[in-house]
This record gives sequence, C-alpha cells and structure tokens, in this order.
Amino acid sequence: MGYRIAVVGATGNVGREMLNILDEREFPVDELYAVASRRSQGSEVSFGDKTIKCQALENFDFTKVDIVLMSAGGDVSKEWSPKIAALGPVVIDNSSAFRYDPDVPLIVPEVNADAIAGYTKKGIIANPNCSTAQLVVALKPLHDAATIKRVVVATYQSVSGAGKDAMDELWNQTKGIFVNDEPTPAKFPKRIAFNVIPHIDVFMDDGYTKEEWKVMVETKKILDPKIKLTCTAVRVPVFVGHSEAVNIEFERPISADEARDILREAPGCLVIDKREPGGYITPYEATGDDATFISRIREDFTVENGLSMWVVSDNLRKGAALNAVQIAESLINRGFLKKAA
Repeated sequence: MGYRIAVVGATGNVGREMLNILDEREFPVDELYAVASRRSQGSEVSFGDKTIKCQALENFDFTKVDIVLMSAGGDVSKEWSPKIAALGPVVIDNSSAFRYDPDVPLIVPEVNADAIAGYTKKGIIANPNCSTAQLVVALKPLHDAATIKRVVVATYQSVSGAGKDAMDELWNQTKGIFVNDEPTPAKFPKRIAFNVIPHIDVFMDDGYTKEEWKVMVETKKILDPKIKLTCTAVRVPVFVGHSEAVNIEFERPISADEARDILREAPGCLVIDKREPGGYITPYEATGDDATFISRIREDFTVENGLSMWVVSDNLRKGAALNAVQIAESLINRGFLKKAA
C-alpha cells in the first residue's frame, strides 16, 4: 500500500507538472486525486497512463488523503491550507502564503531537509520561490566550504513563472510582431516579446519588487540569516527556465577550481563549465531536467574571496513541482508519514 495524494490546482502549469513528476519518480501513490476550482470541476488531467477528472475544492473530503500538494495561489492557500491541515493531511504549499511564518518550515531538501520536522506545528510545509530554490541549491555547498558573506544576484526569469496566460501572451505577441501587429500588453506592464522587463511582482516602498524581496528573505530563512543579499529580478522572453547571474563574497578563500569540484559532488547540482563557445547551459537545455545547472564559475577579482557563476534550472520543476514532491519524499524517508492501511 502507498499514500493517498491530492493535488490542488491540478489544471495549472505547476499542478500538471506535479502529476507528471509523481509518475516519473514512481512516487508510492495508492490513491491520486486531482482537485481544482469549481469552474474546473470535471476537467481531465493526466497521471501516467490514466486520465483523472478534477473534483471541486469546496466539496472535496480531505480526511481521505495523507499529503496535499497545494498549487492554487496564495489567496486560496491562506484560506484552505490551515483547514486542510486541521483534518490530518500534511500540506505542501507552493505559494508564498506561509513561507515567512516562523512556525512553517521553508524547505529545499538538498539544503535544509532536517527542518522538515517543524511541520508538526501547523501541518504545513512551504515551497520556496522558484528563483530561491535553484539559488540555494547552488549556494549551500559553497557556504559550507567557505561561509558566504554577501550575494548579488540578477535573475532572468521565464514567463511560465507568471502562469499560462503569460506564456500565451509571449506566444501571441511574438507571432503578432512578424505580421506588423504591434502587441498590447495585458499580463505584463510592457511588451515581453523581444524585450526584457526589470519588474516582477509589485513594487515595495524601498524600490525593490516583491519578487526580489522574496529571494532575499527566503535565502536567509533557508540557508543563513547572516548572509547579506541583494537581487534584481528580470522577466525575459523565454517560455520555461530561470537563469541567474550570481556574485558571491566569502569569508574564507575559495578558488574557482575548488568551487567547481565542490559543486560537482553536491546534491542536485550539475556543473557544465567549459571555457569555450557553448560550454555552458541555457534555459533551453535545462527544460525538462531536474538538476540545477551551474556554469561560468570564475573568480571575481574586485573583492576579496569572490566568485561569479551562472545558475539555470527548470522553474516548473525544481522551482516548484519537483521540489514539492521531493519534500513529500523526505517526509516519508524520515518516517513522518505511515502508509495508508
């Protein structure tokens, strides 16, 4: 016997990817339920070679499941995750609703799996922001080796991070430009086709956007509150895959060669770093892969003990769905969940 799983938000980009990854990784599923909003009730989604009809969130009986993978947005999660957790299942939430709650662990299994034990306080585990997830996977082994003091990161984030409507907007704008149909922005504040937009989420009083704030605060919670970090988040005309230019200052000396060797052995990391044309990873190659790819590792001679590198990952997988499934696997591997009778 396996586990009873409900995927809430099963018709969305991340929800569908959760179903794919549960199947790919042969997660021990006994019963699988697809749950969505009332307007999506009856919609069909795929799980392996099966087709499952979605059930309405409002009417679903959560007492019959062990784990809920929640990917229905922050507002839905704020309302429903505590209710669901009170009925018994462990909720693994992909939204930002509970990431900053001190009683809710924020988990990237390769980095801080031990913190999963804290889920018992509220029955909820938070998944980090997609850009944070890949960043901390790359930073963790280097922090252990030489202690990170400061990080400067610029993100190059694909439109899939903003949902299906955003992907449709990039597609439609790109087609329109070729027939001299000047696009009208809807999902984004400016044209996204053949452009980049240094603005993700809302602006805050200090001039940072909420997306940039998320990366800064979540990295501290997951990795080390003493790390200083600044971020510029940019939306780029790429369908899937987030990239990051990362500059790191360490307390102790660490060479590019040492960092490369450390990262090659680190869980979740895959180093592709040849100093030649094409000897690096782009989001196109990372799409559909589970790894956090690291390229362009080099020493930064403008600061003492500095390195720069390029980090790329599939944001729908490691940045969301894969990380959530890995959290569920960690719960099982650490003995927190018993199989259904």
